[in-house]
Amino acid sequence: MLAAVLAATLGAALLNPARRTTSGGPLVGKPAPAFALQSLDGASVRLADLRGRPVVLNFWASWCTPCREEAPLFRELSGRQAAGQGLAVIGILFQETKEQNARDFIREFALAYPSLRDPQSKTAINYGVGGIPETVFIDRQGVVQHVDRGGLSRERLNVGLERIGVRGL
Repeated sequence: MLAAVLAATLGAALLNPARRTTSGGPLVGKPAPAFALQSLDGASVRLADLRGRPVVLNFWASWCTPCREEAPLFRELSGRQAAGQGLAVIGILFQETKEQNARDFIREFALAYPSLRDPQSKTAINYGVGGIPETVFIDRQGVVQHVDRGGLSRERLNVGLERIGVRGL
C-alpha cells in the first residue's frame, strides 16, 4: 500500500514538474533560442540583432488577466529603451485569438515596445512557455539568466533585471 502511494506521488510529480514554481527552468544559463518574427506594425525583429543588449521578452495575450496587471510595469520599463542601445523590451503574443484585441491592449496601456506575432507558437515552444504571462531575461551575451512565470510584481521584475545587469525599477 505504501509503495503504491509513493509511486502515485512520484508519478504525479514527474508529470507536473515545477507547476508551482515561478522562476527558473531548463533554459537558464543557456543561449536564448533564436527567433525572427514580425511586429504588429510589420517590422522584422530578430533576437540576433539585439546581441550586446540586455533583453526582456514577455509572452502575453490580451485575454490574460495577469498580463493586464503587469502591463503598467512594462510601460514603465520600456521608457528606458533607446533605439539600438541599452535595454530591449519585446512582447511576444501567445495564442492571441484576434490581433485587434492585442492592438487595443497596447493602446490601452500605452505600450511603446514591439509586440511580435508568433505563428503556431513556435517561439513560445522553443522557450518552453506553458502559460502566460511568462518573462525571459536575456543578458548582453544572449544567455538566458532568469525566467519568471506568472504576473510580475515590481519586486519579481527587479530580480530578473538585476540578473541581466539592469538597474531595477
